[in-house]
Amino acid sequence: MSENAIPLELTNYHDNDIAAVLPKLTPDERRGLCRLFGTERFSDIFAYADNPDDYIEEMGIEQAAELLENMDADDAVDILDTIDDDLEEKIVGLMDNESSDDIRLIRSYEDDEIGSRMTTNFISIPSDLTVKQAMKELISQAGENDNISTIYVTLPGTEIFLGAISLNDLIIAREGTDLSTLISTAYPRVYDHETVNDCLEHLKDYEEDSFPVIDPKGILLGIITSSDLVEAIDEELGDDYAKLGGLSAEEDLDEGILDSMKKRIPWLIVLLFLGIAVSTVVGMFESVAAELALIVCFQSLVLDMAGNVGTQSLAVTIRVLTDENLTGKKKAKLIFKETRVGLLNGIILGTISFVLVGAYISLAKGYSDRMGQAFAISGCVGVALICAMFVSSLVGTSVPLILNKLKIDPAVASGPLITTVNDLVAVVAYYGLAWIFLINTLHIS
Repeated sequence: MSENAIPLELTNYHDNDIAAVLPKLTPDERRGLCRLFGTERFSDIFAYADNPDDYIEEMGIEQAAELLENMDADDAVDILDTIDDDLEEKIVGLMDNESSDDIRLIRSYEDDEIGSRMTTNFISIPSDLTVKQAMKELISQAGENDNISTIYVTLPGTEIFLGAISLNDLIIAREGTDLSTLISTAYPRVYDHETVNDCLEHLKDYEEDSFPVIDPKGILLGIITSSDLVEAIDEELGDDYAKLGGLSAEEDLDEGILDSMKKRIPWLIVLLFLGIAVSTVVGMFESVAAELALIVCFQSLVLDMAGNVGTQSLAVTIRVLTDENLTGKKKAKLIFKETRVGLLNGIILGTISFVLVGAYISLAKGYSDRMGQAFAISGCVGVALICAMFVSSLVGTSVPLILNKLKIDPAVASGPLITTVNDLVAVVAYYGLAWIFLINTLHIS
C-alpha cells in the first residue's frame, strides 16, 4: 500500500481508535503518521491520546505548538496540564495569539468552575442579519469551528449573548423569514464562575447538544458541549466515590505514595479515635461476653447488617441532596421513609435470624436439650438486628442532611462517620439486650 493510500484507508477509523495505536508505534512511525495525515487531522487524533506528554518531547516544541494550535482550546489545556510549567510556557509562546489567548482564558478558572471546561469552538452571529446572511456567516465560520448544531446569537456590535438558533431551524427557514423569530432568547446558559456541580444540576433537565458560557455582564465566552458534560459527570462520580471512602480526591496510578498518604491519613486518624471509642464500649460489656461467650459469634452479623443499611440510606440521601429544590418538608419525608424501610427490613431479617440462629445453636452448639435458651439467644440477635437497622437507617439519612445544612460536603464526611456510628449503635444494642434479658432476666450462661 502506498503512503498516499494510508490516510485514505484510515479515514474509515475513528480518531480515538487511531490514537489507541500510538503507544504501539515507534517515535519515527508516529512522526511519519503525523506527516501523512497533516497537522490538522493529526491534531484531532492527538486529542484522544493517552499520556500525550510522552509524545510531546519526541515531536519537539514547535510541532507540539502547531498541533495544540489546531485543537479545541479545552483539549489543548488538558494536554498542557500533563507537562511541566516551563515546557508549557514555551509551547504556548509559540502559538498564535488567538489560540494562546483562548488557552490562557480557560486556564484562568479554578478546576471546579465551569469556565475551565468550556471550549471556544462555536458559531456566533449578530442578531441583525437576514437568514441568507446568517447561512453565509455559518458556512464561513464552519471551516474553523465544527460545533455547528446550535448557532449562538449576540447583540449587534457586541459579544453579549442574546439567544440561540437551531441549525435545523435555520436550514428550513425561508429567505424572507425574520431571523429574530428563529432565536430562542430563553435558551439555557451558565456563568463562567459557577461550579461544575451547580451547572450539572441546572443543565441535566435540558436535552441540548451544547450550552453557552457567559460572564456576569452577559458576554459570550465559550460553550460547554454534551461530551464535556459527560466527562464532568464521570469525574464528579469518581470524586464522590473517593469521598465516600474518606479521601479528599480521587487517586491515580501515577500519584506519589506521600500524596496518597496525605489524602487518606486525616480521616483515618479521626476513625482511629472513633474505633477506640467503639472498642471501649465493647470493653464495658466484657463481663457479658465472659459469662455467655456464645453471643460473640453473632456480633459481626449485627454489625455488618447495620453497616449495610446505613450505607444504603446514605446513598439514597446523597442522591436526593442533588435536588436544589429540596424543602424541609421533603427532608422530613425522606427521613420518615428511610426509617420505616429500615424498621420493616429489620423486622423481616430479624425474624429470619431468630429462626436460623436458633436452629443453628440448637443443632450445632449442643443446645438441643435447651431449645428455649437457644431461641432466647437467637431472639436477642433478632431484636438487636431490628434496633440496629432502624437506628442505622435514621443515622444514614439524618447525618448527611445535617452536614449539608452545615455546609460540609456530606460525601466527604458521611461514609466513614456513619459506618463507625452504626458500629457503636449495634454493639450497644446487641450487648445491652444480652445483658438485660439473657443474663439478668433469664439467667442464661
